[in-house]
Amino acid sequence: MQLNKIPTTIVTGFLGSGKTTLLSNVLKQAAGKRIAVIVNEFGELDIDSEILRSCPLDCPEGEEGQESSQRSDDGFYELANGCICCTVEEEFLPVMEQLVARRGDIDHILIETSGLALPKPLVQAFNWPGIKEYCTVDAVITVVDGPAVAAGRFAHDENQVQAQRQADESLDHDPSLQELLDDQLSAADLVVVSKNDLLDEGERARVQSVITHAVPNTVKTVYIENGEAALDMLLGIDAATESRIDEVHNHHDHHHAHGAHHDHAHDHFDSFVITLGEVSSDLLQETLTQLIEEHNIFRVKGFAAVHGKPMRQVFQAVGTRLDRYFDRLWLPEEVRQTQLVFIAKGISKEQIENILHDALSA
Repeated sequence: MQLNKIPTTIVTGFLGSGKTTLLSNVLKQAAGKRIAVIVNEFGELDIDSEILRSCPLDCPEGEEGQESSQRSDDGFYELANGCICCTVEEEFLPVMEQLVARRGDIDHILIETSGLALPKPLVQAFNWPGIKEYCTVDAVITVVDGPAVAAGRFAHDENQVQAQRQADESLDHDPSLQELLDDQLSAADLVVVSKNDLLDEGERARVQSVITHAVPNTVKTVYIENGEAALDMLLGIDAATESRIDEVHNHHDHHHAHGAHHDHAHDHFDSFVITLGEVSSDLLQETLTQLIEEHNIFRVKGFAAVHGKPMRQVFQAVGTRLDRYFDRLWLPEEVRQTQLVFIAKGISKEQIENILHDALSA
């Protein structure tokens, strides 16, 4: 077990595969366990109101003005549907940062992706600074619809999945259902086959053949009915999936390695800390805004020592949005200095240091 890290279970699978039913049953069994839940399709989540009321985690409100993620009154976060690999920075990371801030109140995080989401980019986000120190992927659980896979359809309702694709503007390629299933299986630490009661022996053998072709033999497969599986079978796997996820190569990677313009920032990035002395808050904001506009800088977060101010100022940039606010007084024993963490690509620490020094000393 990775001590002091919040274990996170990612549940993926096609629309209609049974992942929501599985998630509901996990929550029913988790009495007393403080679980935060992030879902792609909150409207699809049919959880008994008693379970919601008994959920001991009161998650914080989302940031003001943040439209991409929503929080229900019961502490569930909702992310927009679609290719979550395209929205990790804008939607998922801000929510995770809020949960990290409440880590003393959380025993486990459950994430239910949309039917079109791929696990790999989501898992890669757990290697980002600010997340990797506090969270680990306990397991990726891929739920497959047993009867659909046995029949070669792969999804319970192919037309519904196709409609979901067409409605999603963030999808930039059109893989087959077989490819999508392969990609969801490629990151799996556990495969759950739903609707086992509707399979005969021959169909079960066909399903197992598809799974065996896509996953190593170390990955276990569980056949369930009505979403019912023992809690200790699903949670506490301690796979630390983020430590091996870069070794997983899937169809999605292959599509974009062969000419498609889809360069995910979270696939490869540089992270470094810039340390400065006391600064002008307005000049620092102006310089950071210009840096973000002109270079591939995805996140900036840190504290500034502002000339003539007794309080420490927080700077935080996500995408093109840059926020700043004073959070507390500097402590007598603290060194009054500015420290900013950058996550960037194609620009070095030395380049950013030179730009900041030149601008702030002008």
